[in-house]
Amino acid sequence: MSRLSIGLPVYNGERYLAKAIGSLLDQTYDNFELIISDNASTDRTPEICRVFAETDTRVRYLRNDTNLGAARNYNRTLEAATGEYFKWAAHDDLCHPYFLARCVELLDAEPGTVLVHSASCGIDEDGQIIGRYAQERSFDQARPSQRFAEVILRPHVCIAVFGVMRRAILQRTIRHGDWVGADRNLLAELALYGRIRLLPEVLFKRRAHEDASIHRFADEHQRLAWFNPAHRGRRSFPTWRRLAEYRKAIGRAPLAHAERLACYRKLGRWLVGRHHTGRRNAGLMLAEVLHPRRSE
Repeated sequence: MSRLSIGLPVYNGERYLAKAIGSLLDQTYDNFELIISDNASTDRTPEICRVFAETDTRVRYLRNDTNLGAARNYNRTLEAATGEYFKWAAHDDLCHPYFLARCVELLDAEPGTVLVHSASCGIDEDGQIIGRYAQERSFDQARPSQRFAEVILRPHVCIAVFGVMRRAILQRTIRHGDWVGADRNLLAELALYGRIRLLPEVLFKRRAHEDASIHRFADEHQRLAWFNPAHRGRRSFPTWRRLAEYRKAIGRAPLAHAERLACYRKLGRWLVGRHHTGRRNAGLMLAEVLHPRRSE
């Protein structure tokens, strides 16, 4: 049984998929299984996956009969995992050959750390570097409430969800949610269980291209339906959902009474804090009630 499980959800990813899989199979750390979950692709994705599964015993290929939506497909790879550690991988990103080794090494050395990622750079459609992500950071404060506050109150990119995690801890969380902003909810909940560490080396390449979900679905209501097709045509209240999930996460976590209260106080600060759009979260919540929209 492999020590690390990698879950790679994909839908119509033929353009970048082979390179993404190759960057994982070429890792210096090789005690892992790669679980690919194909969300009923209609391009050459199945053919590409089967070639890798037939030539490398570490690769397991699963295929959904219908498109389950991105969130369920992500979680399907976690449900199939067996390793002590777990990592999600996107079909279009690349990992440096030492990425897994460095992440596993730090998790082994620090029992109180629940997730390890590395500094990242962006690449374009051709794999050319276009810059380093500046707003990446560790969340390694001593108290859970301090880490929680850093995740929800400070600006940062959420690329760390593609780091290496303790699977047993991840399974106690909301996992991959089906709402806009769910990645930040997940990081905040993981921070309640332990430290989130960022390696200073640039070992991860995040690809930017026109078919990426954040570009294909610029409107967050369209992205909601992409996360879960069942949401199509429903009203969207994304800020309210993020608030509700933060509250649930605090209630689920094994916190001392004082720390739980401190987390709720931090959440109160979030209400009057600013969203990445510049508007205050309380204002966004009011706007969502007064002017509800439906997903496309």
